Amino acid sequence: MEAIKNRYEFVVLFDVENGNPNGDPDAGNMPRIDPETGYGLVTDVCLKRKIRNYVETVKEDASGYRIYIKDGVPLNRSDKEACEYVGVKPGELKEAKKKDGLLDEKLRDFMCSNFYDIRTFGAVMTTFTKGALNCGQVRGPVQLGFARSIEPILPQEVTITRVAITKEDDAEKKGTEMGRKYIVPYALYRCEGYISANLARKSTGFSDEDLELLWTAIMNMFEHDHSAARGKMAVRELIIFKHESELGNAPAWKLFDTVKVTRRDEESAAPARSYSDYIVSVDQGALPAGVSCTRMG
Repeated sequence: MEAIKNRYEFVVLFDVENGNPNGDPDAGNMPRIDPETGYGLVTDVCLKRKIRNYVETVKEDASGYRIYIKDGVPLNRSDKEACEYVGVKPGELKEAKKKDGLLDEKLRDFMCSNFYDIRTFGAVMTTFTKGALNCGQVRGPVQLGFARSIEPILPQEVTITRVAITKEDDAEKKGTEMGRKYIVPYALYRCEGYISANLARKSTGFSDEDLELLWTAIMNMFEHDHSAARGKMAVRELIIFKHESELGNAPAWKLFDTVKVTRRDEESAAPARSYSDYIVSVDQGALPAGVSCTRMG
């Protein structure tokens, strides 16, 4: 498949209701928050995990659409496949590279052609066992930033009880046990992303078919990931900026600045509790020449 020929930027708007969108293990799994401003955060790693999971769900390890970073599959196992493909034993890889100057490229091409997430996000494919198993490093054309809430959030700690007692000794003394969970009553988050056609052509071969799958995965990344802990999460809108050229026709920040999210009732002191409390607008007149905008949602 031929690599994409156009640069893209995009904005994802998603919300959470009565859930924890991304717990911080260093803070007792409390929703991530910027301590200086009170704005909520969701990491790029969290969002890419949702995209990977969606692709794995719909493609079911189909040829060319496997997932490299996945639960229960050691990275070594996938790296060894690449070594077997080029006919080199993992322990002899270092010496083989000295003899074959194209071996790094062959390993990279195998990994990119077989694993969708490497083709999309890139990967560091170096693992260590008794020696280095190095399949190279690929910089992916698709990059995401941290998502940040539109307004400051106020996480709530909810106390819960359960009738299942853990220990036999405790069962004789009590009928319930206490627990805690964190929720955000409501928050709308904004994430910004970038897609480089130049890196797609030079490195991974990320194609138009891959791009369409990415848009579908972003729009549906929470639909197969529901849980009590995460509450009700949904992607509300995906705003895509397409450049006419490979290297782009305008700086990314100018495009992102055209997307405005404001409160519908700006004078209200009550916190937002639904997506309908906001107005999302794109200033089409401010778009630079050579850039078009598509809204999905």
